[in-house]
Amino acid sequence: MDKKHIKFIDIPQFRDVIRNVTRQAQFQGLDENDEPILNPNAKKPAITFTGTVKLHGSNSSISTNGDKIWYQSRNNIITADKDNYGFAQFCTAKYKSIDKLLTIVNKRVDEPDAIISIFGEICGQGVQKGVSISTLPKMFVIFAVKVAPKEGVSYYIDSKDLNDPNNLIYNIHDFQTFKVEVDFAYPGIAQNKFIELVNEVERECPVGKALGITEGNTVGEGIVWTAYFDGVKHVFKTKGTKHSATKTKTIVPIDIEKLNSIQEFVEYAVTENRMKQAISEVFADEIPTIQKMGDFLRWIVKDIAKEEIDTLEKNNLLVKDVGRYISNKSRPWFQILLNKNAGL
Repeated sequence: MDKKHIKFIDIPQFRDVIRNVTRQAQFQGLDENDEPILNPNAKKPAITFTGTVKLHGSNSSISTNGDKIWYQSRNNIITADKDNYGFAQFCTAKYKSIDKLLTIVNKRVDEPDAIISIFGEICGQGVQKGVSISTLPKMFVIFAVKVAPKEGVSYYIDSKDLNDPNNLIYNIHDFQTFKVEVDFAYPGIAQNKFIELVNEVERECPVGKALGITEGNTVGEGIVWTAYFDGVKHVFKTKGTKHSATKTKTIVPIDIEKLNSIQEFVEYAVTENRMKQAISEVFADEIPTIQKMGDFLRWIVKDIAKEEIDTLEKNNLLVKDVGRYISNKSRPWFQILLNKNAGL
């Protein structure tokens, strides 16, 4: 296989991951026209994301097809004569180390015709400015390994142990990492934790600190978050205000106390007895149907607004605050009832 530029993924925002995970949870397969069948009532998962420090450098990679080795910037194949922040020259000078890392990766991949790419960030002196690591010697920090088969879909393999610190080749997992659980039924609850952690990184870059930068410019860029849900990799990034591409924070702070109150209220108010009563009131002697799910949901919201107004007031909540969450809890129960009635 000839040399070919292998691209790293574009890292999306948290809102994109919320949409993607929700869609994945709802996916029930394909119909006869290969169109996705989605169950909007599917339970949303809780997933723990691992965060690694996002470095302010330049995306770079080392690729091989088992015969040739070449170097890449984010968008191009590069050489020592046509370089990107000196990455090709850096790798050429450390050829023995690079060859050793590629040998380790090749042993893990049973794809004889695949292109294997070690992705990372070239950073340090002469690459970017304004961050802690910009004062350090030029280094390459590995964060992923991608396998691109001759045929079929590309995939990523574990790369946490790939490094050679003696040759200024590190792994992003050599440094501080973070953990945050996201309940996708209430994803906003996790947002404040993301903001808190990214602000800590912006104040003092964990990579710069680990490599000796504790005074002067200690600024870090952000955090990249990764998790797997049923074998699918989900990634997003959070940046501090100094590196955000917009004038506002990537993630907007959430009133956690209010969200917790909403969650507790919904658990208290949306009971099975109330949903059974809704079935009795909405359908009377009729058999429940999907066409009247909206009537079922509206009855529950209206009944809670009438019967629990004092509880709402005590929790400083309005009906508009809880309506969507009431429906989110009631809808799956209704779908299960329909399935039982259909003998499923």
